[in-house]
Amino acid sequence: MEQPVTATRRGAAVQIAALRKEYLSAAGSVLALSDIDLRIAAGEFVCIVGPSGCGKSTLLRILAGLDRQTSGTINVEAAGWEVENAMVFQESGLFPWMTVETNVRFGLDTRGVGRAEADGRVDAALKLVGLSKFRKHYPHQLSGGMRQRSAIARAFVTNPGMLLMDEPFAALDAQNRVILQAELVRLWEQTGKTVIYITHSIEEALLLGNRTVIMTAQPGRIKTIIDVPFSHPRDLIQLSASPEFGKLKLDIWRVLEEEVNRARAETEQ
Repeated sequence: MEQPVTATRRGAAVQIAALRKEYLSAAGSVLALSDIDLRIAAGEFVCIVGPSGCGKSTLLRILAGLDRQTSGTINVEAAGWEVENAMVFQESGLFPWMTVETNVRFGLDTRGVGRAEADGRVDAALKLVGLSKFRKHYPHQLSGGMRQRSAIARAFVTNPGMLLMDEPFAALDAQNRVILQAELVRLWEQTGKTVIYITHSIEEALLLGNRTVIMTAQPGRIKTIIDVPFSHPRDLIQLSASPEFGKLKLDIWRVLEEEVNRARAETEQ
């Protein structure tokens, strides 16, 4: 029997080596990713930033098994159990005809999890994200932030080894974004999952992650990796106001700026 969502099943370790992704079309080939080498420790929170079109989302889709690399290897390992992953997109992707509860339960139903176990795991996931009182609501009855919390509960309920997040808060207003960033950090600290998080925001990457991976313009390569020195637990508002945070944000922008300008120049040719 699988462990419940609240059990101490930790995150998976990930090793990516020489990963390459090339798309073929009538107009020719497009190299999206080239020579990606990255090691992620079990339970680490890694944020990936880079210019638009650099292959960030492509990398995440490959990790999720939604796409296949042209070459290279991905090894995902955890101690003593089979690793699953869960993905959270920019839009919640909730089924509008289902309640919050049935949306969260969906992944368990497709895996054939028994009713009693599923009930317990759904209850725990809804409690994790603070939506127990809204379990019978439909998506159209929720705010944007609550819909994203529902999507996060649906991801956590399957007890994944990797949580893959593709700009999950980008469409939210600033206040809800701050609240959900803090919620996500709390959930990560509580569960020890491995999180790989795509964002365009340097600030968000520094607020959330242990490391920030900076990618080049297309074809996407890893330009550098920055260790984030701020300890956990983090007060995100207080941290963002500190001089150390501002300096590191500027340092990362100086590294990223060249790639953003190069990506813009290439699209204007």
